[in-house]
This record gives sequence, C-alpha cells and structure tokens, in this order.
Amino acid sequence: MRIGCYQLKNRILLAPMAGITDQPFRKLCAHYGAGLTFSEMMSTNPQVWHTEKSKLRLAHHREAGINAVQIAGSDPEEMAQAARVNVNYGAEIIDINMGCPAKKVNRKLAGSALLQYPDLVGRILQAVVAAVEVPVTLKIRTGWDRNNRNCLQIAKIAEQSGIQALTIHGRTRECLFEGEAEYDNIKAVKEQVSIPVIANGDITSAQKAKSVLDYTGADAVMIGRGALGRPWLFQTAVGLIENKVIIPEPDLDEKSAVILRHIRALHHFYGAQKGYRIARKHVTWYLQGIEPDSCFRQTFNAITDPEEQLRALEDFFNLIRNG
Repeated sequence: MRIGCYQLKNRILLAPMAGITDQPFRKLCAHYGAGLTFSEMMSTNPQVWHTEKSKLRLAHHREAGINAVQIAGSDPEEMAQAARVNVNYGAEIIDINMGCPAKKVNRKLAGSALLQYPDLVGRILQAVVAAVEVPVTLKIRTGWDRNNRNCLQIAKIAEQSGIQALTIHGRTRECLFEGEAEYDNIKAVKEQVSIPVIANGDITSAQKAKSVLDYTGADAVMIGRGALGRPWLFQTAVGLIENKVIIPEPDLDEKSAVILRHIRALHHFYGAQKGYRIARKHVTWYLQGIEPDSCFRQTFNAITDPEEQLRALEDFFNLIRNG
C-alpha cells in the first residue's frame, strides 16, 4: 500500500490514540511490524504548539517508521498553519482527525462533530492539502449519528480535495465505542472511491484483521484499542495477512522482557516524575493478557518510584514463572 510517495511495509497500521501513541509505544508497535504508526492528536491552537506536552507528542524516532502526525481543529486556516508547523517539525504525513468522539473535542466543533458540516469539511481538507507538500490523510467515522451516516459523501469530498488515504472507524459518533463496528459502510465507501481506504474498529486479532480486509476490500486495517497491552498483535496480523503463517503470541519470557523495556522507555522519555504515572495504565493493559485477576495491579499503582516499579515487575514475573 502507498500513501502519496510513501510505500508502506505492510497493511497493518497503528491508530492515533490520545495519551497512548507516544514515541515509546509507536517504536514498540513498529518493532512488532506495524506498517505505519500515528502520533497522538495535536491541537491546531497555536498557543499550545510549543508547550512541553506538545513537544513530547511530536517527538519522533526513526525506529517508529514514517513520521505521521494527526491534527485536530475546525478552522481551515488554523488547520493549514498547524499542518505547516508540523511539517517544519518533521512530519512526513499529516492526518486530519474527524473521528474523535470526545465531548471536549466535539464542543470545539472538531473531531467527529465536523461530519455534520460537509461544506466545512471540504474547506478544511482543501486548505490543508494546499498548505503542505507531504501527503494528507483523513480519519472519520461513518457519521454523526445513526440517522446521519454520511461517510460516503465525506469520502467523495476527501477524494476531490486531494486526500491521499481515508481511514473509517466503523461507528457513528453517537455509538462512541459501543456495539459492533459497521463494516458494510466501509465496504460501500471502498467500492465508490479510488483513494486507499483503511478499515478501523474492533480489530482485536489477526483473524479479525484478515476477515475485515477480505470483507470490506479495504487497502489496510488500522488497529487501536486491540493493541493495548498487546503490541505483538501486529506481528501475528502481519504473519497471517502478508505471509499466510500463524505466529503464536510471545511466551512469558518475551512478554516480560518487552514490558520491562517499555516501562524503562516511558521513565526515560517522560522523566521520573511523570514516567511512573504513565507506566501504570500500560501495566494494567499488559496484565489483562497475563493475569487479569491479579491483585498486583493495586500494589503496582501505589508505587511512586520508577526503579521500584521495575523491581516489582521483575518480582511479579518471577513469581508467575515459579508458580
């Protein structure tokens, strides 16, 4: 699959997720085979562009692959300027967020709220595409609510505006993350536009990734929540889809090594005062796939020293091994 001038290494992509797809997580998912990883969503508000939080979100490493940055906003000129600023900072792909269902984003007429205003969608897309020379992509939902599923209309606007790839999360904004993803609508869009279409929603296994690709005819799939605590999901999905081989999940030794490496990377990336707090949610997700009913999570979340976190994890994994 290609996005503009970029040939992706495979068709299994990591979704942009606020508070999750930071540099350490993107590097880890790329290590396990993600064909493209997206940064956390960046606001188009110029007052926050140079804050420490924004600098961390923009931090990139070649090990994470192509530098794809997602932006969110509602003003065409602000979006265009934000795209230019991010390209100057090193973005190689700009992704426009019109899929986020969060109230605090939608209240500012950003994210999925924009799907209610197709004319404004067109103006934003045209402004951003004209502002930068790198490929511009778009992420949407199937519509604002169940009575207003307009993903096909938005897809055609995107195609006419010069968007290089379209990701569709198979739910309306009203659905949030509840119910089943609507793959029929993704399939319908793919049949009507010529730009690459990426299917997103409820992809939690290699088998599901393959079945979604086969059913929708999409050019790629994007994995979001399914990768939380399971970055190796990319490896199993790539193995099945690209190479037709079944790769088992890592054993406990590999998982524990990966988790410890990830937590160390978070401590280093965010610093001691913030790193240990960020680590807690990732450890919670990892434990769901190892020992979901463990009381260790409560113990771990009480720890405020990074080195003590690492020692506690090592002791926990040794306890499981010696079982």
